[in-house]
Amino acid sequence: MTENKIDALLALHGGGRFLVGRDRIKLLEKVAEFGSIAKAAKATGFSYKTAWDSVNAVNNLLPTPAFHTRPGGRSGGGAEVTPEGLRLIATFHRLEEKLSRISNLIAEEGLEGQEEALLWTVGARVSARNVFQTEVTAVRRWPVDVEVTLSVALDQQIHAIVTNEATDDLQLAPGRRALALVKSSFIRLAPVERAEVGRNHFVGEVKARTDAERNSEIHLDIGHGKTLYVVTPRETVEALRLEPGGRAAAEFDANHVILAVS
Repeated sequence: MTENKIDALLALHGGGRFLVGRDRIKLLEKVAEFGSIAKAAKATGFSYKTAWDSVNAVNNLLPTPAFHTRPGGRSGGGAEVTPEGLRLIATFHRLEEKLSRISNLIAEEGLEGQEEALLWTVGARVSARNVFQTEVTAVRRWPVDVEVTLSVALDQQIHAIVTNEATDDLQLAPGRRALALVKSSFIRLAPVERAEVGRNHFVGEVKARTDAERNSEIHLDIGHGKTLYVVTPRETVEALRLEPGGRAAAEFDANHVILAVS
């Protein structure tokens, strides 16, 4: 008799929201082991850039950062997994063990028509680079549109404009958890001193800059372990003279924010 086995790939949800998968957990484990993003990337087969993107994405989705960097001397800085990150790793492994046991039952008994629901629960990926776990703090209804205020971390807020129908469908109300997604190309950069302070306005430090022929990608550390990814014309970046270590303001429109719940 042939033994049926299912390799169950867990995607952890924090508060019911997509958080992290096996590859990112492995990366965090290596950061904890080596105290270095570069060494962790090499050990797991990630590129250095992909490793940074992965750990930053985890930080954006947790109430407090899973890791933080520390400055160093001539040998460069290091990285350290926080107690929150260690709890994330332990929780993931406990859930993965349970999912493995469930997968064995599925192999024996079948899904009985629940295949799509199972696959959606196991995990999802989105194309937007900026994904933040938030909590709805205010909902203001107008005849057509609804303004939703979402708390990201401490004094950080995101404002979104959605329709009344979407508000009802997503059951948006104060206390409701939601993912806020913003495409990197929807974000505008400006000098800190000339930026118009308003909704969805963040000031941060440039952590990385990657140039292509027409566009540049900027990683902007906006504090509290959160990172904004911005893709904008290279001429804009050059005009602003943005380099790692410099500061810039980032802004985006409320109607460019996509909300998702589960």
